Amino acid sequence: MQPFEPQPSDQAGRQADPYAPQGGWVPAQSTPAASYGQQYTSGSYPSAPPAPYGSYPGAPVPPVAPPQRQPRGLSPFGMPARHSWEIPMLVVVVVLTVLAYLIALLLLATGNFDQYVLAFAAAPLLLWFGRGINYAGQRVNGVKMSPTQFPEGYQMVVDAAARFGMAKVPDAYVVLGNGQINAFASGHGFRRYVVVYSDLFEIGGAAREPDALAFIIGHEVGHIAAGHTSYWRQLGMFLVPFLPIIGNSLIRAQEYTADNHGFCNRHTGASAAMGTLAAGKYMNRLVGFDEMADRAAVEKGFFVWMVNALSSHPVLTWRMWALRDRSRHGKLFLRPAPPAGAAVPAGGYASSYGQVPAGPPKSVV
Repeated sequence: MQPFEPQPSDQAGRQADPYAPQGGWVPAQSTPAASYGQQYTSGSYPSAPPAPYGSYPGAPVPPVAPPQRQPRGLSPFGMPARHSWEIPMLVVVVVLTVLAYLIALLLLATGNFDQYVLAFAAAPLLLWFGRGINYAGQRVNGVKMSPTQFPEGYQMVVDAAARFGMAKVPDAYVVLGNGQINAFASGHGFRRYVVVYSDLFEIGGAAREPDALAFIIGHEVGHIAAGHTSYWRQLGMFLVPFLPIIGNSLIRAQEYTADNHGFCNRHTGASAAMGTLAAGKYMNRLVGFDEMADRAAVEKGFFVWMVNALSSHPVLTWRMWALRDRSRHGKLFLRPAPPAGAAVPAGGYASSYGQVPAGPPKSVV
């Protein structure tokens, strides 16, 4: 469902506006995807948001048709959209990379080369070898998610693959995080896989923030669904580390695309997931999502622009703004502009004073 597309009418006949302000960040309703391998039919897709999220005036209304039949957009109920800058930036990077390959081969043929030219000429082999080593490392050291090992995460991977219409569920591994909050997706040959650091599972569980974990897993599976882990794509992007502004801009656009996938997979987990990235797995409940997102429009200056331009991920304030404002794609180069008449909510932001940080999980020993 594209932004500004007419929304389905509610029971009273009014047009529901999924982007209407609700006094700050208000989670929209989530509609679970069918289990992997189950075919959607017009009768199997819920026509109203299920519990436990409830409803509120102006909430998005899930369409009757399944997500795979919906146009790509920023709505949580259609198929996820690719960021508007991703393909243009990809074309620029691929063209520059191909030119670099040709120059490297020319220097190699004329005998004017050094170790960098040799490495660039051998990029196809080096990339293939590196991807193989990375995949093998997960296979022999990681805990492979399954119905008996990390079953909650395994089901989230299966559900995300089904949500994005993928023909095959990617492998998923859990590796020791040692306090780091991270996850990534990659591939080798025809295999695709997701790696989740163990610390992220401490934000999951029924008593914590399972929606946040589902958003993060949806984000990583989204990288695979969007083709970001393809060998040929990565070969065409081999010059990215040598293109500080252009290359990083392409990577940021890909991250926005993956965020769109995570939002479609479990949009109710977006705020907790960003809070975890901002303050960690125990302090995420103390992060005011709206208060931090609003700073995207007021924190300005040359160095703010440089921090974003040189980053491989959108800066968190911009990223939060994009996840809250689903009427347009996230900003890649210039900071978001607040809507006319926007102001701090009456009475100020909700305070986290008195909130208790989440404690570590109890030992099972």
